[in-house]
Amino acid sequence: MLLENIKLAFNAMRGSKMRTALSLLGIIIGVASVVAILTIGESASKSITESIAIGGLDMVSIYPASGQRSTGIFDEAFSDMLKSDVEGIQAVLPQNSSNARIRNGKESMNASVAGVLSTYGSALNLEFSEGEFFSAIDNINRRQVIVLGSSIAEELFPDQVVVGQYVSLFRNQAKSYLVVGVLESKDASLSLSFNNTVFIPYNTYSQRFIRTSGVGSYTVKVADGYDTIAVSDDITEYLDNIVGTDGYSIFSPASLAEMAEQITGTFSTFLALIAAISLLVGGIGIMNIMLVSVAERTKEIGVRKALGASPNVIRGQFLVEALTLTVLGGLLGIALGSLISYAATNMLDWSLHLSYTSFILAMGFSMFVGIFFGWYPAMKASRLDPIEALNYE
Repeated sequence: MLLENIKLAFNAMRGSKMRTALSLLGIIIGVASVVAILTIGESASKSITESIAIGGLDMVSIYPASGQRSTGIFDEAFSDMLKSDVEGIQAVLPQNSSNARIRNGKESMNASVAGVLSTYGSALNLEFSEGEFFSAIDNINRRQVIVLGSSIAEELFPDQVVVGQYVSLFRNQAKSYLVVGVLESKDASLSLSFNNTVFIPYNTYSQRFIRTSGVGSYTVKVADGYDTIAVSDDITEYLDNIVGTDGYSIFSPASLAEMAEQITGTFSTFLALIAAISLLVGGIGIMNIMLVSVAERTKEIGVRKALGASPNVIRGQFLVEALTLTVLGGLLGIALGSLISYAATNMLDWSLHLSYTSFILAMGFSMFVGIFFGWYPAMKASRLDPIEALNYE
């Protein structure tokens, strides 16, 4: 019976192609709008998250306020204290940084200089085109060794082997540093441009490059299995108790990613609800075509009733026709919405993430529209008196 009703539905649609096309158009536009908006929204959210993830979603940066750096709280020993007092921390890496002029022969340029521990490279998963990161012994002995970012190495040593060469760092006076490693090109993260930064041992920085007993910032690596945002909240509470809310600032890429995801998700849902209004408009079109179909097929309904068709059978026939129309429009709408999403994300250079949830929601809503707006015409057809229907002109 169901297959027979579906065949009748397609025959009815072929019998009035223009009306069918116009009714389908409302459903197609509605479904395509919902699918495209939700898919583009999800793609935007994922692309933003992927961009932020380059900065390390398992990292948290702590920046002591300038007035706190000389109090003795934010020193190198604070790293061990924070790691032991806050659960979920794998490593706490102190860092000092400034700008300086770096030179090799006649080639020179400005660079960011970061004084870090020997574990910094492995904690941030830094990769090398030449050499390696300096060792713990280099830090303990305050050796003048240096790791160059890729852009600096290319500028100072074009087409040369870099490891084993010497460069001069200018602060108050020029000091010579042995190059032990060159980083692979890496996107900026945690407010640090790796390609334009040079790294020297932490003790070398604080005792030979710029004498200081404080720490400019800390990079916290969250242990596997722990939520970065939750750990960040624990660190915030811990620091509030020690130095107060004005004594530091904190940054977490994971918090930024979560905020971006919430904003794009809310905005996409709001736009999708607006787009769903066009589905209701399409539903009114379906009701219109079904009412016309009932009027045009009054004699056919009378014949079927005279031959013994029950009101349920007649009602089912017209409901199946309405559902067939909306399902067909829904499938075409999903295809069109996916195509629009692909074009939009390709143009914006985002990665495409199809929202299969939007497929289900759009199709389910279109079927609901078909049943809702098809019910009245179906009921009207099922209640026709067979004698009056047969005599209908």
